Amino acid sequence: MSDTETTPGPWWARHAELIVVILLGIVSVATAYTSFQSSLYDGQRADAISLSEAAGTEAESLYLEGNQQYVQDSQTVQQLSLLQVAIDGGDPLAQAQYDELYFIAVSEDLDAALQNAAAADEAEPEFWHDPQADETYQATLFGGYAEKTTESADKRTEGGEYNKAADTLGLFTGVMAITLFLLGVAAVVRRLFTKWILIAVGGAIFLVTAILTATIPFVWL
Repeated sequence: MSDTETTPGPWWARHAELIVVILLGIVSVATAYTSFQSSLYDGQRADAISLSEAAGTEAESLYLEGNQQYVQDSQTVQQLSLLQVAIDGGDPLAQAQYDELYFIAVSEDLDAALQNAAAADEAEPEFWHDPQADETYQATLFGGYAEKTTESADKRTEGGEYNKAADTLGLFTGVMAITLFLLGVAAVVRRLFTKWILIAVGGAIFLVTAILTATIPFVWL
């Protein structure tokens, strides 16, 4: 017969082994929970980083596409400028060449930019206004690139937050393992005072860790 069974006193002193077993069950479940959540957060991190890289790749593709169009439009603007000089100089063929090039090579977006630049030149004849500096034109060419770049950065930041949560929960899992060790020792120690010291220390560690774990949002598959 154990000392706890023969020693009179309050119920918690006479049922120390039962309390240890209950605490072992609770801490075991909590440890499994933190470990499971850590693995899920790690999976979320991997997904977020993957999406970030995909968005970054798409952003690069959109930038190259927009830049290619920008360079082509730049060449078109230069040719139109040269033809306009020829028209002003009285070249009889220049107007037809200008009209044909404008019809073939000028998109709706570039046309709007050219019209805006022409209007700005009339309002401020002392300045030359670059049609390709038009904000609407720039947004059309590079707006998708900017959006995907922002999306990539946001996903990478999100992945960093998931990684932080996974690491924190991994730490909590290790700390709870310490509680399991202390309670395991308490289960076999016969001296009641030592048993309760181990229960108290292990319980305090677990309580703090459980509270901190509860501050991390729950995530599911």
